[in-house]
Amino acid sequence: MSLLRQPILLLARSEKVKNLVSTMPVSSGIVTSYVPGETAESAVDATARLADDGLRVTLDFLGEDTLDVEQAEKTVAAYLEVLQELSTRGLTRGAEVSVKLSAIGQALPEVGDKVALENARTICRAARNSGTTVTLDMEDHTTTDRTLATLRELRKDFPETGAVLQAYLHRTEADCRALAYEGSRVRLCKGAYSEPETVAFQDRLDVDKSYVRCLKVLLAGQGYPMIATHDPRMVEIASSLASRYGRAQGSYEFQMLYGIRPEEQKRLADAGETVRVYIPYGLEWYGYLMRRLAERPQNLSFFLKSLISKK
Repeated sequence: MSLLRQPILLLARSEKVKNLVSTMPVSSGIVTSYVPGETAESAVDATARLADDGLRVTLDFLGEDTLDVEQAEKTVAAYLEVLQELSTRGLTRGAEVSVKLSAIGQALPEVGDKVALENARTICRAARNSGTTVTLDMEDHTTTDRTLATLRELRKDFPETGAVLQAYLHRTEADCRALAYEGSRVRLCKGAYSEPETVAFQDRLDVDKSYVRCLKVLLAGQGYPMIATHDPRMVEIASSLASRYGRAQGSYEFQMLYGIRPEEQKRLADAGETVRVYIPYGLEWYGYLMRRLAERPQNLSFFLKSLISKK
């Protein structure tokens, strides 16, 4: 199955395949397993369903690497829309939004950092007015310093803004130490970008070891760790470390992607843990879906059969 990963990722660039996938009943079922829809309404509907199960949510309007000012502004408008919808339906207490800076202007030549900061401020202000928060997603290593610089600026006015760190980068343990202070929300994930060995661990075991080291720093610190993992071993280790460091439930949280290990999400929530589900939505769902399929080999044969059979 691992041999199919690259072909599936190549298909992510095909508009023709996207059109086929989105109109087929079987594959449409695969789409809604990972992405609840393209609109703010569909995302908020999913939020309400998860809230009924005792789960919290962070919403990501899909899109990144925009080089168009107008598109960046449309992304900001989409976040304002979903925040308003969450507020109208009384869901902001258990829902926040996750924002990629490259989707709101960071990649623009010369003025990218300034535009992204101002756009992020607009979203943060709307989130606060709605009674919730923003987390800045982390992207490839070339943007890490710039993203952390923007975070520092945002936290001057919006200290509740969350950070994301990726354990596969060599630098991340030090970044965890710098961010493990009181009031600092930090999501720790393993990392999803293809990075060179000069900046990132390449072996899975080395990434896991780094993740545990970073967990220890965050759980021993004064901040609010957000433990983003589907790995059963990491969930078990995190729970053990939380107990070791005297962490009460609610002083940290687990995070998982929409559609991945939903029963585990419910199990943890039923056990008293705070669990937040990362919900992606929007028109740019196709590339996200294909990456998820490539990561989960058990879904690849089902997906390919659906393309062939058209059932």
